[in-house]
Formats: sequence, structure tokens, C-alpha cells
Amino acid sequence: MARILVIGGGIAGTAAALGLRKAGHEAAVFEAHPDTAEDIGAFLTLAANGMRALAQIDATDAVTAIGFPLTSLRLLDSGGGEVARAPLAGADDPALRYRCLRRGELNAALQAEAVRRGTPLRHGARLVSVDDGADGVTAHFADGGSATGDLLIGADGLNSAVRRLAVAPAARPRYAGQRVYYGYTGAAPAPGPNGVITMVRGSGAAFGYAVSPAGETYWFARVTGDPRPAGDATGPAPAGLRGELLPLLREDTTPAGDIVAACGETIMATEATEMPLGTPWHTGRVLLLGDAAHAASPATGQGASMALEDAVVLAKALRDLPDPRTAFTAYERHRRPRAEHNITVSGAISRGTPTPARDASAAPGAPREDDTLNRLLDWETPLAEVASTER
Repeated sequence: MARILVIGGGIAGTAAALGLRKAGHEAAVFEAHPDTAEDIGAFLTLAANGMRALAQIDATDAVTAIGFPLTSLRLLDSGGGEVARAPLAGADDPALRYRCLRRGELNAALQAEAVRRGTPLRHGARLVSVDDGADGVTAHFADGGSATGDLLIGADGLNSAVRRLAVAPAARPRYAGQRVYYGYTGAAPAPGPNGVITMVRGSGAAFGYAVSPAGETYWFARVTGDPRPAGDATGPAPAGLRGELLPLLREDTTPAGDIVAACGETIMATEATEMPLGTPWHTGRVLLLGDAAHAASPATGQGASMALEDAVVLAKALRDLPDPRTAFTAYERHRRPRAEHNITVSGAISRGTPTPARDASAAPGAPREDDTLNRLLDWETPLAEVASTER
């Protein structure tokens, strides 16, 4: 049994801790934020592949207790007319259905589940240095504390301190060509049926929304353009963000403008960013997963699901293979082609360049579910029995 330090208590880190514990290892999670971060971040959608990964670490119930399911995708044209509708992958299986959740609520649910199973979780632990030695690895924190383990997993997101301090100091996220706006409102006109994610083919912005059973509308918009000036990644306050977006949405006669106009202060914005292909993922006793390794533009909606896949594959690698070096190499061999394909596809969508053919039953740009991936994620299938050809 290895003692493994997990830096980052978000989706990737807590899922990794759940998987590592199930694989027989001792994991401890260290999160820089001082609490569960329930109110931080926008919403996200877990796709069927992410829900499948959750099932392998026995976390389905913890996640389906929050958010709401999505079973179909519809497409509206610039006049608001429906031009296509299709079931989403996993729609027939309650455990695999797409799920729309607030990011902070998902973080809190996974953290609570990890703690319930006995995983130590320390908040307010901001990493400042890493000592990677022959006999172990030590993490040092801003409050003067430290922790030593056999391995260290960097699951600390896009601006990963682990990546900067220990794995790839020169690697930096880059702008992927779009600003992304998110929001919630309970006051929008009834824009569509429950259980459906609606994508709007608009003139000035890509827009999508879903309506919860409680009648709250969750929406996003992606706008192509130059990045904001340095130091101004989030842009103006909510009223200013609404003012930026509404003229673009009002170019068309779709529900998008009315939905955004109904929002109060619950509007956020961020820059779409991605990690360069070929960024190193591990060195010595330290390994990256999730956005720390392979952040992609949010255009495919696969960031959280990819992180959950990572958690399962890493746990299986450390369960099945004889030493960490071999396990890390196998993890990367299985994960890099698929993760970097997602970066490429998502970035192409954001930049408006041609993308590979996509499965019409999945969300736009989403990596396809296939038998090889399902075997890779299946907890009972040894990693050695799965070919390294996933994408």
C-alpha cells in the first residue's frame, strides 16, 4: 500500500482519492481553498463517460443526489426553430445519464464522500514547493506545514502549482479563441422541456441552455474574439457582461436574449484556455491529472468527465502494475491520445476550424463512448487486457 498525496480537492483530486482508496492505497487530499468552495464556479455537465467513471469508484449516488439529468439534445436555428433532436448517450440508464450540476456542489459532494470513506482532507493547504527524492516526495505548504508520501498527484487545475513546481515549469495554458459566459436564472420565460439541453445556432455567439425540474435555467454562451487584456480575464461586473452579450444574442430571434436579460447578478465570464499538446505529465514520483495535465476549451463539455476517467485509470494502473514508474507510463499511454484528441477537437470548435466527424448522439464535440473505453474504465477488467488505442 502506497501513501499518496493528492494536491487539489476539486473534481479530479477527490475522484482520484476515491479511486486510489478503492485500489488499496492510502490517499490524503490537500486543497488550497479554505472551505468546500460550494459557491465557486459555474455549472457543468457530466457526460455518460463521466458518469460511467463515477460508477467505477462507487460515487454515483453521491452525485445523482444533486443536479438534474439530461436525456436529449436539441438544436435550434437562428430563428428559434427546432432543426434536430437526438437522445444523449446513456439516456436509457439512470446511472449513465448526462447530469447538469453546479461545479461547487459537485466538489462538495465528492469531498464529503471522500471524507465519509476515511480520506483525510485538509483545506487551506496552498502548495509552495515539492521535494521529489529517491525515498519519497514531500509537499510544503504556505502555512509552514508539510506532508510526505510515496507519490504525489497534481490535480490542482488549469494553473497547477504542481505542474509549475515539479513537472513542467515552462508549460503555460494558452487562449483558445473564445470568451465563455455562464449564468442562472429562475425568471426566464419557459424556454423548453425538462431533461433537454438546447443548443442555439446563433449569428454572434454559440449558446446553450437547460432547464432544471425546479424551473431554473442554466445557460452558457461562447463568443469568438481576442482575449481580454492581461489582468482582466473575467471582465466587467454582471451588468457589464450582460451588456456585452445581449447585442450579439439579439441579432437572432431565439430564446437566448430573453434568458440572459432575465439574469440578475448570476453572470460569470472566463477565457477559454487549453494546455499545449505534448505537455509533460509526470516526472519521478509526481504525476498530473485532469486540467493540470490536459485542460481543454470547454466547447466539448468534457473537462470534468475527462478528469473522472483519469481518476479511474490511474487507480487501476497503480493497482495492477508492479511499480509507480510502470504505472505512470501506462496511465499516460492510455490517457494521452484521448485527452489530446479532446483538446484538439474542443479548440477547433472554439476557433471555428474544421473538426473530426462526431457522433450525432453525443453533445457537440464530445468524445464517443466505445467498447474499448468502457473496458478501460471497468473496474474488474485488468489494465493489461485493454489495448492502448483510446481516443
